[in-house]
Amino acid sequence: MIPATLRLTLIVAVICYFVIILYFLKQKALNLKYTLLWLVAGLVMGILVAVPELLVSIIHIFGIQDNMNGLFIFAIGFIIMILLSLTSIASRQNRKIRTLTQELAILDKRVRELEKRDTE
Repeated sequence: MIPATLRLTLIVAVICYFVIILYFLKQKALNLKYTLLWLVAGLVMGILVAVPELLVSIIHIFGIQDNMNGLFIFAIGFIIMILLSLTSIASRQNRKIRTLTQELAILDKRVRELEKRDTE
C-alpha cells in the first residue's frame, strides 16, 4: 500500500506531467501524433498511481516475487517501447529528408540546365 503523502505527491507529479505535455503541444514543440504517445504514458502512470493494487495484481500474474522488481521490469519495458517508437519516427523523418534532398538536387540541376540553355 502506498502512503497517502506519497500517493498525493505522485498525483501532483502526474498532473504536472500532463500540464507540461499540453504546454508543449500548445507551443507546437510537439506534434499531436507524438504527443499522444506521451499522453498514453501519463495515463498509464495516473492509473497506476490511483490504483496501485492493479500493478501488484499484474506483477503476481507474471510470477514476479518482489513488487519493486516488477515495477522496474515494467518501467524498463515501457521505456524500451517509447524508445522504439521514437526511433521509428526518427527513421521515417530521415528517409523523408533524404528523399526531399534528392528531389531538390534534381530540381536544382534542371533549373541550372534551363538557365544555361537560355543564356546560349
